[in-house]
Amino acid sequence: MVEQRKRVTTGIHGFDGLIQGGFLPGRVYLVSGPPGSGKTTFGVQFLAHGGIKGEPGLYITLSEPAETIMDDMSNYSFNIFGLMKLEKLQFVDLGPTMAYNYLESGQNIITTDYQAQIELSSEPEPPTPASVFKEIHKYVTKYKAKRLVIDSLSSIRFTAEHPAAEEKSITHFIRNIKNLGCTTIILSEMTNPHSYTVEQFVSNGVIFLHNFLDEESNTMKRAIQVIKMRGTKHDCDMRRIEFGDAGLSVLNKM
Repeated sequence: MVEQRKRVTTGIHGFDGLIQGGFLPGRVYLVSGPPGSGKTTFGVQFLAHGGIKGEPGLYITLSEPAETIMDDMSNYSFNIFGLMKLEKLQFVDLGPTMAYNYLESGQNIITTDYQAQIELSSEPEPPTPASVFKEIHKYVTKYKAKRLVIDSLSSIRFTAEHPAAEEKSITHFIRNIKNLGCTTIILSEMTNPHSYTVEQFVSNGVIFLHNFLDEESNTMKRAIQVIKMRGTKHDCDMRRIEFGDAGLSVLNKM
């Protein structure tokens, strides 16, 4: 009899049943989609669920200010501020300092009081995948994170001068993230699930969040689709999603 492999549950109602009960631990999963499709909610809901289970989570933001994300996510019943006080959920804002570190040399750790604690780095670096990984490694070690969300890969994709160098850099970034031992979600602002990129091949799983206009009803539709999930039997169909007080829920097949 084959032993059932342990799974990392996401806390997203209706989703884990599509992927044999959850993610495989220690792997990297890409969650892609256009603006407004639910990527940030997916990531924070995943971390908050882990925090409730006693698994420390770390949300790395490279674009949107952490305070904005926290304000938006406080509309859900995730209890992010309570989890932050228990040190089960941390938000680290690398965006401003990684983008302007020729003027600054610190990173912002956001507390429940929205106070930024500045930790000085030894030297400023440009916002490359390598320099971002260095900072992520530091905070994963510091907070003993078991779950990790990186928002977003798009912020560091275009730092190389040549496409081949960019692909190599992103490949190395994701492979090094795998070595951290966290179950990781990387958010990506892709708009076409059929436009294949290097991160889709390197990641252990690819989930696409759809947000599109249904021409028949003339209404916007949101859906989720598991494009790839290594080592897992998974549902491939587009399924409706809805947003409620408890976050995302996956519903019936479209």
